[in-house]
Amino acid sequence: MPKIPDRMHERSMTNIAVLVLSAVFIAAVAAGCSTPRTVSHQPPVSEISDKIAQAVDLSAMKAGDSSKLQKLYGINADKLDGFALYTAPSNVKADELVVLKVKDAGDVDAIKDNIAKKVDSQAASFKDYLPEQYYLIEQHVLKSSGNYVLLAISKDTAGIEAAFDDSLK
Repeated sequence: MPKIPDRMHERSMTNIAVLVLSAVFIAAVAAGCSTPRTVSHQPPVSEISDKIAQAVDLSAMKAGDSSKLQKLYGINADKLDGFALYTAPSNVKADELVVLKVKDAGDVDAIKDNIAKKVDSQAASFKDYLPEQYYLIEQHVLKSSGNYVLLAISKDTAGIEAAFDDSLK
């Protein structure tokens, strides 16, 4: 009879070991999924925006400040290590360029969500009013790489995106 408890003890130890290893595996997978992709080069935003300005013509756009960033996207500049904001000079154009370097990688998704909400709102207002501008909004680029976030609404989104990506290599 004493062998039955020993087997039960062995089984419960095996079950505990399997549970512990499973928990460690799940934690490792979760940590790997939540770690943002890092970039090999961590340039200041001014370097990125200069590279974009060399690739595409931004002269028709006007630079924005931290209060404009807060007003348009609900983003507090205190959460950033730098930003560049360019908007169309009038409200009948949809062109926008935003480059952000976020201090805390944990804030990147929330910041992208704020930007996406603004883009959706802008699309709704342009949809029936200015179809050409609506098309630009629909073709926008919103992406992140490490702590950097890019929004490009422009006829030159491909050039903007390429310059952004190239800046982070």
